[in-house]
Amino acid sequence: MSSLWVFPGQGAQQPGMLHALPSDALISECLREASDALDENVLDLDTPDALQSTRAVQLCLLIAGVACARLLRAQGNTPDYVAGLSIGAYPTAVIAGALTFADAVRLVALRGELMQHAYPKGYGMTALIGVEQSTVEALVKQIHREDTPVYLANINAENQFVIAGSDQAMAEVAALAKEQGAAAAKRLAVSVPSHCELLSEPAQVLADALAKVCVQVPTLKYLSGSTARPVFTPDKLRDDLAFNMCRVIDWRSTVQTAYERGARLQIELPPGTVLTALARRVFEQGSAVAFQGARLDTLSALSREEERRHS
Repeated sequence: MSSLWVFPGQGAQQPGMLHALPSDALISECLREASDALDENVLDLDTPDALQSTRAVQLCLLIAGVACARLLRAQGNTPDYVAGLSIGAYPTAVIAGALTFADAVRLVALRGELMQHAYPKGYGMTALIGVEQSTVEALVKQIHREDTPVYLANINAENQFVIAGSDQAMAEVAALAKEQGAAAAKRLAVSVPSHCELLSEPAQVLADALAKVCVQVPTLKYLSGSTARPVFTPDKLRDDLAFNMCRVIDWRSTVQTAYERGARLQIELPPGTVLTALARRVFEQGSAVAFQGARLDTLSALSREEERRHS
């Protein structure tokens, strides 16, 4: 038995999320460290207006994830596996000891700016629920055109997928999906078409920046949200961090990999509980809990129990 810590992606952000972090010296230090790396006050990033910016959203997700994971680590808890969905890969790399927090902050600021400037309007992402992957793929192929592109972007669960592309193309796919029995089609709070080839050029710019940053061998088992496989070397990790913005996310297989390798406890770092709900479909014999809304001592007790089973 072992544990998996997961870090959510864009769309999980919540107004006031940095101000809502636990009151603790470790959290305060994390906020100061991020502010110093950016030379700005990161507590200005989580207002409703600020969160209209992709850069602000991604920075808030990074900071919240690292801060709360450090709090858990300080309580003597250590995961066996770590994984992040999209931007969640960056706090994952920090907690795995592969990337310094300051470097991650600067890289994520650049990542957000690159993605935001590439598609300032008219594009985004839409979740389709209650439909099969083959149906989504067929509809995407039917609607996709050069001037109104659309792609399969995320495989989140057996019947939950995310498409990315132009607003018009996504609306057409969503309408057809509902005609074919989809339970819901929901436009996400994401203003860029992530996880498809539309972001290939920004990803290459980010790769060039990552080439100049020190990346270490992960000290924890880092699972790629794109390949659902462990990443062991700095070069592979650089590749995963730079190019996950333009690659399909296979979150279903990532969680399944951890489960098949013995993980029976998943803890979702803030913000939100979306990954917890998805994991419960996979963790048939185990627990999936979210940091948000849980007591720190409860999470520590669950972690210790899992460690005892694992030892």
